[in-house]
Amino acid sequence: MAARLGLSAALQFLIDSGCDLNSKTDSGDTALTVCTKYKHEQCLGVLTRAGADFGLVNVPGQSFSSIAISNRWSLGFQQAVLDAIKAGKIPRSSNVSIFSPLMFVAQAGDVQALKALLGSGEVNLDYQDDNGFSAVMVAALKGHVETFRMLVYVGADVKLLNKSGESAITLSELNQNRNLFEKVMLEFALEKGNCNAGGFYALHCAARHGVLDAVKLLMSRGYDVNVPDGDGYTPLMLAAREGHGSMCELLISHGANCYFKNAKGETALSLARKAVGPKNDLECVIFDSLARSLVLDGSSVMKHTKGGIGNPHGKQLKMVGSTGLLQWGKSSKRNVMCREVEVGRSQAFERNRRGKGDANEPGLFRVVSSKNKEVHFVCEGGLEMAEVWVRGIKLVTREAVFGNQKDR
Repeated sequence: MAARLGLSAALQFLIDSGCDLNSKTDSGDTALTVCTKYKHEQCLGVLTRAGADFGLVNVPGQSFSSIAISNRWSLGFQQAVLDAIKAGKIPRSSNVSIFSPLMFVAQAGDVQALKALLGSGEVNLDYQDDNGFSAVMVAALKGHVETFRMLVYVGADVKLLNKSGESAITLSELNQNRNLFEKVMLEFALEKGNCNAGGFYALHCAARHGVLDAVKLLMSRGYDVNVPDGDGYTPLMLAAREGHGSMCELLISHGANCYFKNAKGETALSLARKAVGPKNDLECVIFDSLARSLVLDGSSVMKHTKGGIGNPHGKQLKMVGSTGLLQWGKSSKRNVMCREVEVGRSQAFERNRRGKGDANEPGLFRVVSSKNKEVHFVCEGGLEMAEVWVRGIKLVTREAVFGNQKDR
């Protein structure tokens, strides 16, 4: 009766006198559900502080929270419970599937109440409700960034999945605060070194946003630059897609694979072209890095002899970056400085190979040494790869010449 009439002082007197907090009417209502039906906020606070059981339901199966919703009193009811929690009075619940203080606070997104709750030490951070939702999932779904941050930093498991197969990370991607959630996870990864936690790829995130210092730190901690994310994109591909030239250079210098293709057939180069258009600076960055990497690492090619008169044979072709020498053997004749290099063949070579039908073979490129010696090579990959070889040889030769001039 005191709960129904909203007599909070009388209610407190009855509690102090030893009345059963959870006694029920014939319909199964406790004082808690009665004061909720009649929207008596002060009485709700008294009962919460006294330790009334929030995990009970009445005969029709209604909990106090469902009654508050049906009576359109959600905000008042929520505030009364949050105020009690912030005052250090954690609601008691004999059935967390009916009421979980942690899930309640995560739903509300109240950081101060969460601090008080965590400070009580009475929290199972990874409790999952009947649908498999944990508190950190609820915070992510509702867009409560600071609540999410606190739960992550105190150790909530973001790898947990609900019954629909969703994690806190995938749920965070559904709301407009997506970038803020990413920032939280990136900061956490940088501080704690938590690799690819629960579907969050820290290195990919940092690369996509162009955060060079973050990428350097993550790579120093062993993050793999060639791991694709859940959508099949490597960090390099994401940096290229967003037009971050400096990031692409950094990743390539640390071994990022420029040739990687995802299920859509996309590469870093194709994404760069889509992002900024053909013949752009970013494309040049990636193309130069591809070319430099190819010629310095070397690869198998076929070398023609005697200006195309003889039969071609296999060689391992590479460049020495410090000297700018093009090598395909140990003798000095096979270690040359390049004066000229171009895709295709010379007229003399075409005449010599005319009868053999391969004078215009895809992948053919011509090198002229500083001593005017002409050599033809054929690489795998056709015209496109021949262009990479030519670009790489020119690039490394130019860098070597410039470096020698600078030293002098």
